[in-house]
Amino acid sequence: MSVKHDFSLFELKNKVLGHGDFTYQVDTKWGNLDPTKVPVVNCHEMVMDRKGRMILLTDEPQNNVIIYDQSGKLLETWTLGLQSAHGLTLVDEGDAEYLWIVDNGGRVVKTTLSGVVIAEIESPVVNGIYDEKMRWTPTETAVAPNGDLYIADGYGSQFFLQYDSEGNFIRKFGGSGNGDAEFSTAHGIAVDQRGGAAPTLICTSRGHNSFKRFSMDGAYMETIFLPGAFVCRPVIHGDNLYSGVCWSRLKYLNQTDNSGFVTILDQSNQVVSNPGGTAPEYRNGELQLMVQSDPVFKHCHDVCIDQDENIYVCQWNAGKTYPIKLTRV
Repeated sequence: MSVKHDFSLFELKNKVLGHGDFTYQVDTKWGNLDPTKVPVVNCHEMVMDRKGRMILLTDEPQNNVIIYDQSGKLLETWTLGLQSAHGLTLVDEGDAEYLWIVDNGGRVVKTTLSGVVIAEIESPVVNGIYDEKMRWTPTETAVAPNGDLYIADGYGSQFFLQYDSEGNFIRKFGGSGNGDAEFSTAHGIAVDQRGGAAPTLICTSRGHNSFKRFSMDGAYMETIFLPGAFVCRPVIHGDNLYSGVCWSRLKYLNQTDNSGFVTILDQSNQVVSNPGGTAPEYRNGELQLMVQSDPVFKHCHDVCIDQDENIYVCQWNAGKTYPIKLTRV
């Protein structure tokens, strides 16, 4: 399957993406700002706070954080001066909401929504969790209901590290390899409590085109195989799991540049829609290869879902473009 052309603005405005009950109209202009005043390099991740504000993380040190209202209007910006800001997690602690920000340079910091740093996790090399030869390049965090913090070392040694709410190290699990409990680009992590179930961890193994489920104490449970889809972090919203797909196996089954889409799984972890990608197909219970079908996206790095189930798509390596909104229809 090959990409024939880029859509014109008219075509994009009238383009409907997705499948089944999950279809969307494309709005490429939703998040556009003046790049001379509020530039971005990569729009890595986005979360929505309880006021409905859309909080975007970029690796542009001039403005690491850009906050929009839901119409796409700029509300404020702030920065920690990070050149490799990558992971963004929102945690509601009752009295206030906080952000965990991960920088690929090795910093994992907790901030207020206005950018005041209130906690930081040390490198595991410094405190002996890793030996000096192990690489530390964290990518993501997740916070458990009991306050435990999980850090994905997705571009480093492929471990997930667990800390208690006071920042004390508990354990690590995973590591690089092709075993069921091992990872190839341990890029993201989320706590899954869909359907009122006891919490478990959904962990990304992007190179394996899969999510892997673990218990909260790091025991492997199952693999959710998504053939063709180099998924980024899992995003839980309601009964569904959403993810940006950074690449698909568009040509010769290889990871192909500019071949991203979005994938949506139901409560049973069956793919129900692929906005920008081929329709999900199961044969004898096995999901078939999924690839980009419409060249709307380049490299989908994250998605954020609002209260109306619209999707905001953040992209890496996409010409310094701003987030795209998919309005549910």
